[in-house]
Amino acid sequence: MAINRQPVARRSKKYDLSPSVLGYKGKETWRNQQGNRRRKASEYSLQLNEKQKVKFIYGILEKQSRRIYEEADRMPGVTGENMVMLLETRLDNVVYRLGLAQTRKQARQLVSHAHFLVNGKKVNIPSYRVKVGDVISVRDRSKDVEIFKTVKEEGPAQLIPKWVELNQESLSGKVLALPTSEDLDYELQYNLIVEFYSK
Repeated sequence: MAINRQPVARRSKKYDLSPSVLGYKGKETWRNQQGNRRRKASEYSLQLNEKQKVKFIYGILEKQSRRIYEEADRMPGVTGENMVMLLETRLDNVVYRLGLAQTRKQARQLVSHAHFLVNGKKVNIPSYRVKVGDVISVRDRSKDVEIFKTVKEEGPAQLIPKWVELNQESLSGKVLALPTSEDLDYELQYNLIVEFYSK
């Protein structure tokens, strides 16, 4: 499996992202500030960089990324907006957006370890697609896990977007609407990704 062990702060700097977008606090790098002065990037380079940025943010591999694009392309509407919706409604991302995990990486691990129920049924597939009205809850036997106790006592790890809601007391959340590109907390030029894959 392809594992990139490069430091998060360095990769974030490469894609001009704040590590806080990934849930990391206090991870900044100030080394080699002048080292990125390169010639003007080509159109292909810009497209590739945007595609790699999305893969980095959501922790997905190339095969998954291409599959999401192909599914988004078959759906009615704008392909780029459809891609955003498909990425944001992955179960691991929804767990992160609800503040039940500090990072998407941690959310993926918690989902894989079967700590969550979707509409009362155990789901341990991070790429599981949630729908409007779905209720995501922490299993009763998992509520003693340290991270969930922290959420219950201190609140979610980050700000919760308007398309989901969290019940802090019961450690459950609900999907209120489908997310759009306006709900993202980072800049995304999805037209570049569409151009990259449509060649």
